[in-house]
Amino acid sequence: MIKAPLILLVFIFSFGLFSFKTYAEELSIKEPDIQSESAVLIDAKSGQILYSKDSDAIMYPASVTKMATAIYAIEKGNMEDIVTISKNARSVDGTRVYLEEGEQVPLKKLIQGLMINSGNDAGVAIAEHISGDTETFSEEMTAFLKSKVGLLHTNFTNPHGLFDPEHVTTAEDLAKLTQYASQNELFREIFSTEELKWDGETWDTTLHNHHKLLKVTPYDGMIGGKNGYVSESGFTLSTLAERENISLIAIILNAKTDRISYKDTVKLLDYGFNHFTSEFIAEDTAFEDQSGQEFTLSEPLYYAKKLNESISEDVDLNGMLAVEGEDGRKIASHKLKPVIADAGNVVKGTVSDVQPSLGQSILHDHLKFIVMSSFAIVLLLVGYFFRQVRRL
Repeated sequence: MIKAPLILLVFIFSFGLFSFKTYAEELSIKEPDIQSESAVLIDAKSGQILYSKDSDAIMYPASVTKMATAIYAIEKGNMEDIVTISKNARSVDGTRVYLEEGEQVPLKKLIQGLMINSGNDAGVAIAEHISGDTETFSEEMTAFLKSKVGLLHTNFTNPHGLFDPEHVTTAEDLAKLTQYASQNELFREIFSTEELKWDGETWDTTLHNHHKLLKVTPYDGMIGGKNGYVSESGFTLSTLAERENISLIAIILNAKTDRISYKDTVKLLDYGFNHFTSEFIAEDTAFEDQSGQEFTLSEPLYYAKKLNESISEDVDLNGMLAVEGEDGRKIASHKLKPVIADAGNVVKGTVSDVQPSLGQSILHDHLKFIVMSSFAIVLLLVGYFFRQVRRL
């Protein structure tokens, strides 16, 4: 006699469980299958690692080295300086922009030739102009990368990336380098240049950026990149791309073929764009620890989270803010500044109070549905019970 209410009860609760299962599956992400020996994908705003495959392994970078040469020269030199090309620069091996001994070229143009056409001769000319010789330049550049950019596992012995057993770095360091350098307006402009008319003393041509995702096979959101290859390093690639929800940096080291390097890069970028979004907690947002002491952010805190994921923030007694995902993983941490009594212009609460995430909204809707459904079932059962009593 009570089969109908029981069937309804089972259906409603089964539907609720199915909805929760679907929500959980949305947060579960399958990582891409990467063939290259070493790779990393980071959120360009925060530097947060979103994917890693042996990204701390010591590797040979080949011509992606030139990103370091370019940003160091931009920060150290004067772009209007006229550089006289030496015999040493003229005779360097590998890819060139065919500079002639005695030719005079503006420093900015050399950096363009270095990055767009991967000119090894331009790299040597830049090094000699900045530091006198390539050895001194490499030492000074490596010191700059350690102290200014935070590259702790990088040692560059030349400005172009031709093989040297001591010329090494890691995928993580190259991601940090790309993140740092791309914040410089001139570097970013050159990094993203698709082609450039080149008028040299003996070589007039149009330089085309060697990174294929810029023009040959355009990728949606592509900003810029640098490729490299020597036999000892395999194919290497640094790529910056951004869309509305997030900006990403992908590094590939020691791909066996050029095709694999680009295929792996696209896999990483698709993975990042399809599954993550970038958010931030605003400057001056206030937090409280368990004792009631207030703290605040002195600058915005950027982080990346999974789509449809709610995050939590917790402050310990030392004023360290921890941002965690639903699975308990630490997404970001930041040392907060204590709030002095009566300090003004402090936003109370956390980012979750100001802007609830999509994940929280979905979870709230699920709970609301189940509560309302349960209430309806109770009413149905009560009504059925009274009808049975009246029949007796």
